[in-house]
Amino acid sequence: MKRIIQIAFFTAVVVCSAGNTFGQDKQGTDPDGSLKQSIYIKYKREVQAFDKKAFDALFFDFFQKQNDNTITLTKEEYYTYTIKIAIYSEKLGLLYKNQKEEAQRTKQEWFDKKYSDYLNSKH
Repeated sequence: MKRIIQIAFFTAVVVCSAGNTFGQDKQGTDPDGSLKQSIYIKYKREVQAFDKKAFDALFFDFFQKQNDNTITLTKEEYYTYTIKIAIYSEKLGLLYKNQKEEAQRTKQEWFDKKYSDYLNSKH
């Protein structure tokens, strides 16, 4: 009986550590991952203090600039908008526990946006 528990425990440890090891691979494949992470760290506290009005202004400004063919955002400007929106989504997940999964999914969608896709949409 003790041997079965040891085998089960060992198997659980191996499975958990393998998941953590392979789970880290995704961020390494994004060439802009370090820029996104630095923007996230830089603006996290500021955006978490946003009220609905400040977020709506940010969101409107982003879509206005994104859809204006005479303006092309720089990589840092583009990621600043998308990461700030992701941070606000994360905040909503913390405030409304019943919407935590959807907020996390929305955060990830905004975090996964790519500058190259934005540039391609401009042409």
